[in-house]
Amino acid sequence: MKNGTTRDQIVKAADLLFYQHGYAHTSFTDIAANVNISRGNFYYHFKTKDEILNAVIEQRLVTTQHMLKGWEIKSETPYQRIQSFIHVLLTDQNKIEKYGCSVGSLCIELAKLNHGSQDQANKLLTLFRVWLKHQFEDLGHKDRADELAMHLLAHSQGVASLANAFQEKDFMTQEVQKMNDWLKSL
Repeated sequence: MKNGTTRDQIVKAADLLFYQHGYAHTSFTDIAANVNISRGNFYYHFKTKDEILNAVIEQRLVTTQHMLKGWEIKSETPYQRIQSFIHVLLTDQNKIEKYGCSVGSLCIELAKLNHGSQDQANKLLTLFRVWLKHQFEDLGHKDRADELAMHLLAHSQGVASLANAFQEKDFMTQEVQKMNDWLKSL
């Protein structure tokens, strides 16, 4: 395979298909066709769809941790780092309007399915929550840091859901501005 091992390509394809079509609506055949491998080669790497899901979640956790570290390196202040979190909505606007938030939609789907990997997927949201909490602590809001983190996380997830539902171009921009104004008010 051109970009990484066959296993890496399967995880990458599954991640995209789970995001675009949902976990329940993505089959082994869909993933194998996307990677252009035989089912036998596919089963060599993953025996069950749940194994693929767990690999996708693990990869998303690693990718998210790298993104958060990048924001910390790139930004000098917690205020700027929180702005990076807010502005990711605009960076991913087209994908969010088409498919929703990759993290939120997966967590919601797994909760509806009462899937065994639900807790593992929720670690993605927890990663953002804890990271935001630390940023708000560093911003001087130790007493309310978790409350502020949850507020911002809830607002961003709500914006992503409504942007996906209504697909109104100006909506996300307006909401990002409101989140920035709220952050300034702190």
